[in-house]
Amino acid sequence: KHNKRLKRLAEVKRGRNHLQKQKGCNVSCGYIFYLIAILAFMFVTAVYYQGGNNAGHTVVVDSVEYDFHLLPSGVLNKKAISFIGNGVVIHLPGLFEEAEKNSQKGLQGWEERLKISDRAHIVFNFHQAVDGIQEQLRQQQAGKNLGTTKKGIGPAYSSKAARNGLRVCDLVSDFSVFEEKFRVLAGHFQTTYPNLNIDIDAELEQLKGYAERLRPLVTDGVYFMHKALNGPSKKILVEGANAALLDIDFGTYPFVTSSNCTVGGVCTGLGVPPSHVGRVYGVVKAYTTRVGVGAFPTEQDNDTGDLLQSRGREFGVTTGRRRRCGWLDLVLVRYAHMVNGFSAIALTKLDILDTLPEIKIGIAYTADGKPLPSFPANMDVLTKVQVTYETFPGWCCSTEGVRSFDELPSQAQAYISFIENFLEVPVKWVGVGKSRESMIKLF
Repeated sequence: KHNKRLKRLAEVKRGRNHLQKQKGCNVSCGYIFYLIAILAFMFVTAVYYQGGNNAGHTVVVDSVEYDFHLLPSGVLNKKAISFIGNGVVIHLPGLFEEAEKNSQKGLQGWEERLKISDRAHIVFNFHQAVDGIQEQLRQQQAGKNLGTTKKGIGPAYSSKAARNGLRVCDLVSDFSVFEEKFRVLAGHFQTTYPNLNIDIDAELEQLKGYAERLRPLVTDGVYFMHKALNGPSKKILVEGANAALLDIDFGTYPFVTSSNCTVGGVCTGLGVPPSHVGRVYGVVKAYTTRVGVGAFPTEQDNDTGDLLQSRGREFGVTTGRRRRCGWLDLVLVRYAHMVNGFSAIALTKLDILDTLPEIKIGIAYTADGKPLPSFPANMDVLTKVQVTYETFPGWCCSTEGVRSFDELPSQAQAYISFIENFLEVPVKWVGVGKSRESMIKLF
């Protein structure tokens, strides 16, 4: 039986209080939280370990759409504690504005359920301004930019790496000491970028107010996670902001984010031992998308791509940018599996393919007529690869009302089975719509 085979594939040895991690596999990150919308209500602790408010995710609960950038989506679960780890960079105006907007939609009591690591670094307004200046300079000097969200994420992580960044613990401690360090950091950026305008006094006044609102939420992140992992048995869900191919080390560099969003970043972004990482779920769209610039081998810059984009409503939540769309790229997904070690996969947005008479999957790359044995690190190579495709008949009927694998059209079942066999990873969930009820659980 199909389900028995999947159970054997998905069997993972687990101890008490292991982390269960989800990880997006495409090069855009909008539907990572599709799975979390389901899982967040099954776990008692939901934690966020990297990135900032550069990534945006829409979660639909009881027909209400919530937009998240910094808040873990587990904050919707009134029985769960949510935690923002030290690997996240936090823009405080963005955090509180996000909380306010979602509160107006029905999010209640989030302050009582949210904890923030004292070791998390802060994104300042001048980091965001510098992000915009850097993009302008790239455009002027190289004729192209990286397509960042201009949310200050790269400059903030640069401050962290340069060891002159400021952390949450600095802000909620002696403010006079924080002010001195802030003025030094702002002066550094003003020296580097003479055209940068910073109202230091105004931003300090704003930060002083945020310090009071932030103080009750701040905790020792390492101790918090240690207690969660070693206390009474509980389920812990780890959320990542960005997809695997945006990882600073393993992504399509330099068109990546500035943190480690693959599973290895969980340990450094939360301060937890590797032995506590349990199941890792890869979230894969039934087609591939990318927001911004960068190599995209299976992109369909044609009517097919337009159809996927319009049916999938592929716009970035943070910037509103139109996402580029193409066929599912299993070379890319297999590479993401090599780095992350998926226990199982959630295949989302299968319903977007419902109207296509023919569907393709990318299964191999060639360059200069020679097959490539692996996913290339060099983006100059990746932009020139030719893709070998496997072609499947479409099912040309709606799957939106389907609630079990057996109810899916035989062509859709074959599509899913091919993905499993190619990757040697079971598909645990199949998404056929936006609501939580539209996520079919296979085993």
